[in-house]
Amino acid sequence: MDRELLMTEVREVLYRTGFYVSEKNWSRGLSFDLAARRDAELLLTKVLLNVDALSEACALELRSIGLSLSASTLLVGVKSSAGRLEEGVVYSRFGIPIASPETLKEYLEEGVPPFIFSAPGGLYVKLDTDLLRRAREVFGLSLGQLAEVAHVSRRTIQMYLKGMSATVEVALRLEEFLREPLVQPLDPFSSQRDYEMSRGGSPGLHGFKAQIMRLLRELGYEVFLTQKSPFDAITKDQEVLFLAGMGRSEKELDRKAEVVFNLSKVVERDPVMFVEGRRARNILSGIPIIDSRELGKLQGREEMVELVEERRE
Repeated sequence: MDRELLMTEVREVLYRTGFYVSEKNWSRGLSFDLAARRDAELLLTKVLLNVDALSEACALELRSIGLSLSASTLLVGVKSSAGRLEEGVVYSRFGIPIASPETLKEYLEEGVPPFIFSAPGGLYVKLDTDLLRRAREVFGLSLGQLAEVAHVSRRTIQMYLKGMSATVEVALRLEEFLREPLVQPLDPFSSQRDYEMSRGGSPGLHGFKAQIMRLLRELGYEVFLTQKSPFDAITKDQEVLFLAGMGRSEKELDRKAEVVFNLSKVVERDPVMFVEGRRARNILSGIPIIDSRELGKLQGREEMVELVEERRE
């Protein structure tokens, strides 16, 4: 299987299960390849044959975009340096959940969630601590008795009761002894760790793009600059969020406008294109165009919103 075929397969699975999916983007090195929405659920998906190819910089940007858009993030892949990804197991790299295409299909098409996740040291599961605590009370079991059954220490049993994950082998021993389904299902769209959003620093940024970033911040926008995405920045306040594209040449603008407009429909955010110098057109592929001089004359976010709305009509 090549990456193109894998991406097509992932897109079809999402489409069949009720997601509105963006067009495929074949550009390499992007932080995500597909955006998909189902009702209020927004998913940003990266597709790689070998998941080890996901760089830390790419993962950081994907997490930041996901947080900004209130979206889940997922990497779908086939293998890693350790071998083929196992079905029904959720992996993680730099805080991005990873699933095989088979795991994704089972979860979305058959409603079968994964129960196992990979972490340093092996495969683990999350235990239902309330059920474990109740079972212990009902059977009058001491920490020592449970420890003996699970082949772990009393201290480890205490940690399980506080929410620590257990290895698959320990969970099976406890379930068999207590005759209770202790293992909880996982949501592959949820990151296993919490990360703060990167503020999108712009080292080395100069010229036209630096000017646009400065003007947007002067208007009071919080701006996250992207390096590995189809759009250049996300500008956000409490009510409005723009997917922003920036460009100079007509060819660059045409190419970027088509991609950004398609993504904007899926993520349900307003797109805008910033350009250097006046253009004959005020709208391109459905996206309002604002030149740097116009942007510099705006007095606040309200005027920015009015201008965008005016050019969209």
